[in-house]
Amino acid sequence: MATGWPIVALVNVVKQYDSPAGGQAEPILKDVTLDVAEGESIAIVGPSGSGKSTLLNIIGTLDRPTRGRVLLSGKDLAIASDAELAAVRGQRIGFVFQLHHLLAQCTVLENVLVPVLADPKATTSAAQVRAKRLLARVGLAGRLDYRPGQLSGGERQRVAVARALIREPALLLADEPTGSLDRAAADNLGQLLADINREEGVTLIVVTHAAALAARMARILELRDGQLVPVERPA
Repeated sequence: MATGWPIVALVNVVKQYDSPAGGQAEPILKDVTLDVAEGESIAIVGPSGSGKSTLLNIIGTLDRPTRGRVLLSGKDLAIASDAELAAVRGQRIGFVFQLHHLLAQCTVLENVLVPVLADPKATTSAAQVRAKRLLARVGLAGRLDYRPGQLSGGERQRVAVARALIREPALLLADEPTGSLDRAAADNLGQLLADINREEGVTLIVVTHAAALAARMARILELRDGQLVPVERPA
């Protein structure tokens, strides 16, 4: 349930890359402005190459805008140092990608714990309790000692969701999370993300081509010609 307080704010964000032929190409993002309330769920849709992943990477501090402001809980990330951005990513933001990026040699439980290993303040026992709770929440309580190669594609993505949530992020970003899954697994993962948004209160922004996943979000925006346009739901 959204509280109404903005957790993410984009103000006139522009992203422009250099042209291979020299000079600057047409901006891929053009004065994008967006407010996201705490606890809200949003789908960003649009054709391939429209800049959806670029926008998500800017929100997630994996990329910087050419111009404009990117605020997370009021802090302007566009002017933060690399060290400050790394801290924000580690503490405030969780990521789920189309490819799960699990470590093949590690167990399911070990994969979920990876984000806390570099944190000297993290308590191993507390992290293990949370990891096991998250894995039970995503339906994998019986797979703790399995390795990724022993799981289905849908199960691997659910491990990735648990890993993204281990640090209790305020913001969860998912880039085409169902893109490599079959229909049944995609439906299950979409429902899981919607349920976690509602039950954990984590703000959720999903980039997707999947209409069914987008429909589970509270708001749908289309990235069209470099700008975000609200999508009206059918009556």
